[in-house]
Amino acid sequence: MNSRYIILSVLGLLLIVASFFGAKAIIASKKERRPQPSKVVKTVFVDTVTNKEIDIVVPANGNLVAKERVELFAEVQGVFRPGAYLFKTGQEYRKGQTLIRIDASEYRASVQSAKSNYYNLLTSIMPDLRLDYPEVFDKWQNYLASYELDKATPALPEFTSEKEKYFISGKGILTSFYNVKNLEQRLSKYVIAAPFTGVLADALVSEGTLVRSGQKLGEFIKTGTYELQVALPKSYSEFLKVGKTVNLENLEKNKTYTGKVSRVNGRVDLATQTITVFIEVVDADLKEGQYLEAKLEARQEPNAIEIDRSLMLDNNQIYVVRDSILDVIDVNPVYFSDKTVVLKNVPDGERIITRPVVGAYPGMLVQVYKEKNTTVE
Repeated sequence: MNSRYIILSVLGLLLIVASFFGAKAIIASKKERRPQPSKVVKTVFVDTVTNKEIDIVVPANGNLVAKERVELFAEVQGVFRPGAYLFKTGQEYRKGQTLIRIDASEYRASVQSAKSNYYNLLTSIMPDLRLDYPEVFDKWQNYLASYELDKATPALPEFTSEKEKYFISGKGILTSFYNVKNLEQRLSKYVIAAPFTGVLADALVSEGTLVRSGQKLGEFIKTGTYELQVALPKSYSEFLKVGKTVNLENLEKNKTYTGKVSRVNGRVDLATQTITVFIEVVDADLKEGQYLEAKLEARQEPNAIEIDRSLMLDNNQIYVVRDSILDVIDVNPVYFSDKTVVLKNVPDGERIITRPVVGAYPGMLVQVYKEKNTTVE
């Protein structure tokens, strides 16, 4: 038993020693092969700077509003009667055509009664005029002959003397005349005609509705002439003159229009420090509420260049290439748009980066892809 234990112990010890030296030999035989990093030189795109006068264009946007619009309100009460066209949104009317007709049969009867009383009053004074004022009788006789109950009451003849005026006034002619004119004026409010050629933008009532005095009936707008209201920084107020031409573009960027500054608000908005500008544009294809973008030429900046905003570094610097090495220079940004920036203090002849370089840093070795014939301006 003891000899067997000794033999196994010796064999185990020999196995451990053999394993140790075998593992050491295997480790020693393995050669470490690490790939040598290759030196990467990034390709960059550059342009040569040439300073020039840059037109600073301020973008602004908004929705079109009809320049001429009328909110329709009822000044009298009655039933809305059907007309030649249905009173519906989008219906077009020519200037002078009836928009709304309210039933005025009862009120018209009272007007005719007042006109009849006025006519009778005129007739009653004619004998006195023939006897006491023969010099004005023909004038009033002609006026009476021209008076028709179915037409508007004509204006009174001019008075030629104070005696005539006192006589006519004393007979109640003036009071009756102005009472009739007042009733006729109110009768005219039962019909609302189109003040200009346009379209019904909003209809709040329909035929057969009982219309009440003061009720809003709809909105009528003139088509073809619109205004675009935009807000611009107050720093550009001195460049925004009435009559200045403005280029406009639709949302799809496939149509352009020409407008002009029609009005400039004289007050600066306290919250946004902007000035409201109204741009008038005339085009039959435009619609109220349509979105347009305006590009106003605010000013011209001399000795400057314009580049993409993505090329600007956080500390007002840009990358340049000098002898295949990236370097940075300080610049003075004078105007930022949504995509570009206008810079000053960039020397002529500098080769600046025109596309962003991932992982760029000053001193980085680069190679220029292609020298363009065009220059950055």
